[in-house]
Amino acid sequence: MSVGTGASAPNGAPGGAEAPRRLSGRLGTGSIVFMVIAAAAPLTVIGGNVPLSVGNGNGAGAPIGFVIAAAVLLIFSVGFVTMTPYVKEAGAFYSYITQGLGGRLGMGSAYVALVAYTAVQVGIYGYMGWALGDLVTFYGGPHIQWWIYSLATVALVALLGYRHIELSSKVLGLALVLEIAIMVALDLAIFVKGGPQGITGESFTPSAIFSGHLGVPVLFALTGFIGFEATAVFRDEARQPERTIPRATYLAVLIIGVFYAISCWALVEAAGPDQVIGVAQKTLSGEGNMMLDAADSYLGTPLRNVMQVLLCTSLFACVLSFHNVVSRYQFVLAQHGSFPSALGRVHPRHQSPSVSSGVQTLTALVLVVVFAVAGLDPLVGVFGSMAGVSTVGMVLLMLLTSVAVFTFFVRNAHLKGGRFWKTTAAPLLAAIGLIGSLWLVISNFTMVTGASAGVSTMLGLIPVLALVAGVIVGRRGSGTSAGAPDEQDPSGGALAGEPELAAN
Repeated sequence: MSVGTGASAPNGAPGGAEAPRRLSGRLGTGSIVFMVIAAAAPLTVIGGNVPLSVGNGNGAGAPIGFVIAAAVLLIFSVGFVTMTPYVKEAGAFYSYITQGLGGRLGMGSAYVALVAYTAVQVGIYGYMGWALGDLVTFYGGPHIQWWIYSLATVALVALLGYRHIELSSKVLGLALVLEIAIMVALDLAIFVKGGPQGITGESFTPSAIFSGHLGVPVLFALTGFIGFEATAVFRDEARQPERTIPRATYLAVLIIGVFYAISCWALVEAAGPDQVIGVAQKTLSGEGNMMLDAADSYLGTPLRNVMQVLLCTSLFACVLSFHNVVSRYQFVLAQHGSFPSALGRVHPRHQSPSVSSGVQTLTALVLVVVFAVAGLDPLVGVFGSMAGVSTVGMVLLMLLTSVAVFTFFVRNAHLKGGRFWKTTAAPLLAAIGLIGSLWLVISNFTMVTGASAGVSTMLGLIPVLALVAGVIVGRRGSGTSAGAPDEQDPSGGALAGEPELAAN
């Protein structure tokens, strides 16, 4: 399919100037949902985040953390999708914040997003190196340094990221179907057979929910939703984005939230509510594996081994999805002249942001090499610390987006159309929920990074510093603030009076 062009160039370029080329595609709701859920890496979260939530959090009450996180994100999604028809670019949070709060904060948010998603991508490369090494040695293979597996993964992601997005969609979709299928099979087996105490439902009682540290499972639930904004990142490649993006957003949050909560509950029942903390802590100490041991007991050794392989495919699907998100962030910034113009090129054959994809590959390659030379542990040193940076960045981005949605509709009251809940109440409630979530993340930050309080503080400040740097860069630009359309056709066409989106 040929690449479409707009009526005018960004930053107020004359209508006669060559417009920026846009990405193309016909991704449906299902394909986009696949990409978002793949980024959430279901098996990775259930195998890693659930033991942390149980062992270091509130024990049998851990499933409620996923319920709370999903509820906050659903409320956030209301304002997010309500503003979607008025945001014409695929920059996701960046574009929404620019439209609602102006170009300077928009640029700051773009820097935060680049830092957050690059961090989690590199963290997953570290986790992938460890998981592949564990898989190979489990089957009697040689012990190889984790970074060798990580670099091989970087190469494969580079190949797929260079090609058309629909190829990545197919790869992610296949991996996702397989990993969800085997986890659903395990959940069903546990609920049918029961655990050592039967099926108690203890996880949802007040005594379990408010025991221990409720903030810990909420924190690790939020890390499981990283990649959530990818629904809007792919708007240029979506079929009927004004309908596809809202549907994909709500479906992704509901599916991820329900799947995580039920699977966490199933693992609690498989271990037994009275013994589950001990089982989770053995997983954290390396003496067992909460998810794989349950699969061995309820599905048998062959399917347990299959699940271990699918854990690696889950990680690969996750890192590929993040690669696509970051490359498109860079692409949009280049289209605005905020990044080198070469990053805004579209491959003539694959219709992909090929140059941006290549730069992102080089960035990941350099960081993996740096961590390898530094001798960091792939799980704690690489994955833990980078996941911490990304979680702070993600919550900060969503908080700014909620404020942007509220501000946008205050300034454009004629667009509200009596939708008080969608345009005012929901964004405000989301902002309150996200402030609480950010406090939970910060107060439990050492649990994510595995580092000292000093090092964790430095890591937590990285997204904030990125925001400040982006604002400074935006201030040095034209200073044009992104306005809101005087009138807009929600079906997709901009009507007279719509100003350009500025990135600085």
